[in-house]
Formats: sequence, structure tokens, C-alpha cells
Amino acid sequence: MFNVGDHIVYPMHGAGVIDAIEEKDILGEKQAYYILRMPGEVKVMVPTNKAEEIGVRGIIDKQSADKVFEILEEDKTEMSANWNKRYRDNMDKMKSGDIYEIADVVRNLSFKQKEKGLSTGEKKMLSNAKQILVSELVLAENSSEEIVEGMIDNKINSSFQEFELDHIQPVQNVVNKFIPFDASADTDTDVNEKV
Repeated sequence: MFNVGDHIVYPMHGAGVIDAIEEKDILGEKQAYYILRMPGEVKVMVPTNKAEEIGVRGIIDKQSADKVFEILEEDKTEMSANWNKRYRDNMDKMKSGDIYEIADVVRNLSFKQKEKGLSTGEKKMLSNAKQILVSELVLAENSSEEIVEGMIDNKINSSFQEFELDHIQPVQNVVNKFIPFDASADTDTDVNEKV
């Protein structure tokens, strides 16, 4: 049971503060709800008797937050090449509410975006995963959204630099691929001889 003022995480939504615990009469049934204030002043009602089943939990501590940043500094983990399978796997990680799994999704999709871009669905997923990650880290680090977002971006950029940049093949000029150009050939003399 959580109390008013507690910081909690609601899977797929992120971290928020319990503003109140209210009894509501919905469809003739009285039930107690946590009234959560989420980032962006969004209010969410979570039934108190289903909170554990839904996966509501307290926010991580500073030590766990440090581990999240370590995950962001690691190389990407294996992801399916099949878009549907990859999307489902990442969605399962996000639904788990496990911040380490969410950090994994943010890092992997960020790497993929830097390598070759993301589909609209995966862009939206990356944005949601990042927002969920930021909402909890802001509370765990007692910091601001801007600072936490900057820390996440810095960790991902440095790990991408370290692990991936060396493996990306430069794109060969398409024209040179099909029409080899020899800069040493003297084309002027050929033209003059024909005149």
C-alpha cells in the first residue's frame, strides 16, 4: 500500500506522485484509487486493489539509477531483424515496468535510429520509452527533465561512438559504383583529338 506523496511507477506511463487516494463510485461499485500526477500535469487513476497486479512499484534509488546509466553506456543487445518481432519484444520490455529493460529499449532503438533510422512506430516507441525513463530518473536523481535528458543523450552518444561508429560502412558514391571515374585520365586530349 502506498501513501499520498509517494513516488511510484505505473508501467507504460512512467513515474509520478500520488496526489490523493480517493474512493470513487464507478458503475455502481465503490473502489479506492490512487490519483497519480504524471509529467505534463497528467492525472491517472489506478485502482489500489489492482496496483500490484498492474505492476505499480516504488521508484528506484540512486544506486539503481547509476546502474541505468551504466546500461546506457553499454553496447546494444541483440534485436530481431524482423520488424514485427523486434517491436513485440521491445513492447514486452516496456510493459514489464522494469527500468533496466526500458533503458535497454532506449539504447537499442537510439543506436538503430543513428545507424539507419526508425519506422514511425519505432520512433514513437523510442519517444515513449525515453519519456518513461526520464520521468523516473528525474525523481531518483532529484533533478530536472532537461538535465536527465542531457545525461541520457550523452551516455548513448558516447557508447554509440565507442561501439558502433567503427562498424558502420561509409556509403559508396552510387555514381562511382556504376561508372568508375579515373581522375588521372586526361580527357581533354581525347576531346581535342576528335576535333
